[in-house]
Amino acid sequence: MGMKIENIRLQWTKDCNVIIGQAHFIKTVEDLAEIMASSLPGTKYGLAFNEASGPCLVRTEGTDQALIADAVGCAKATGAGHTFYIVLGVGVFPINVLDRVKSCQEVCHVFCATANPVEVIVARSEDGAGILGIIDGSSPKGVESDADKTERKGMLRRFGYKFA
Repeated sequence: MGMKIENIRLQWTKDCNVIIGQAHFIKTVEDLAEIMASSLPGTKYGLAFNEASGPCLVRTEGTDQALIADAVGCAKATGAGHTFYIVLGVGVFPINVLDRVKSCQEVCHVFCATANPVEVIVARSEDGAGILGIIDGSSPKGVESDADKTERKGMLRRFGYKFA
């Protein structure tokens, strides 16, 4: 069969964010679910993890069936072993959990955390599939001006960030 490389555009609920990563053990599902529950109690999210040995199932957790279905859709679309997909509900942002996700003992790598359109570059062989990289959003269209910089800092202040 050789190897086939393809890009796959992932889909999830509008105005939600996604975190895509790679991990190494089935316990990833429980540990990421615990991170979500303890970091953002009561938040809506869906989680899917592609098991890469044994029965090779898409393992799931979450608090919202539609977001779990979104995460499963992403997991099945790539088919990449040992990858996880966390779809965060509207108004929940990766910055609220990303440090904890990255520090999870099973997590090897986080590819992206975004609300932008995402294309996943996947390599497929007769043994399985793996993620080579991510295309996250659009390419730059220019360099920010002073007015753009002022607007960016104003937006961040509205989110509660302070600058020296």
